[in-house]
Amino acid sequence: YIARALHTCINQTFKDIEIIVVDDCGEDKSIDIAKEYAKQDSRIKIIHNHENLKLLRARYEGVKAASSPYIMFLDPDDYLELDACETCIKILNDEDELDFIWFDFIYDTGKNLKKDNFLEDKYLSIVEYCEYILTQKDISYWNLCSKIIKTDVYKKAFLCIENLNIKLNMAEDALIYFFIVLNSKIVATSSKFIYFYFKNSQSYVNTNDILKIEESLDDEKKVIMILSSFLKSNRCLNKHIIAFLKIMIIQLKINKLSREVKQYKLKYCYILYKYKKIINSICSKYYFINKFFITKHIL
Repeated sequence: YIARALHTCINQTFKDIEIIVVDDCGEDKSIDIAKEYAKQDSRIKIIHNHENLKLLRARYEGVKAASSPYIMFLDPDDYLELDACETCIKILNDEDELDFIWFDFIYDTGKNLKKDNFLEDKYLSIVEYCEYILTQKDISYWNLCSKIIKTDVYKKAFLCIENLNIKLNMAEDALIYFFIVLNSKIVATSSKFIYFYFKNSQSYVNTNDILKIEESLDDEKKVIMILSSFLKSNRCLNKHIIAFLKIMIIQLKINKLSREVKQYKLKYCYILYKYKKIINSICSKYYFINKFFITKHIL
């Protein structure tokens, strides 16, 4: 898939970009393909990690190598509209103090394309942004791949968690995203579609590999603990930021419950699986009620 991803990068209509590929010691041939592309395009820079740092820290290695004031992330199995960067530049030309821009996704199932039209063209203060998130239901608001982010803001966000020295492949974007929000002042949402998210059955999100599922559960548990600890020790934050964080933690817990059911279906007998499914369904309803009252209290 990386060839498709790189093809959409090098053929962007806006040419003044740098393309950074992070070699995180993967087991496939992706990096060999990237090297071939790098021979043909001087804008491609390859960063080699000495060990597998996992997604959270691998992305940061790429950010540290970036010289541009803004960054975008592209997973190797996803791809971009060819005018993605040009679209970003047009928005930044209208408002050059934005800390990040959030775009709509196009979901590529391999059989068809699906658009979720839920974003409007808006400029928001960070408090207004938090209020907006609190009014939404089933949206992937913490996915970094649908955003262009000010490089300095991302670096400041990472400094908030760098001393934890953790490696994550799952829920890593939720963790860094909260601290991006915490370090932002003005943001934008856009109704434009620039990013194609490909549903890869081998990815950590969609996998049926029990070891990957258990690793993902462990990652989610770590992120929930970190954010919960931060919430407990920072009660003096703006009430909208606190509510925003509470909703994030609840949503992470709901996601974890869903993954636990999948784990039980693959690993244990049918009776245990059905029992776990019922228990987790009850827990999910409890969390949804909590979300409702938190939102109602703020809005």
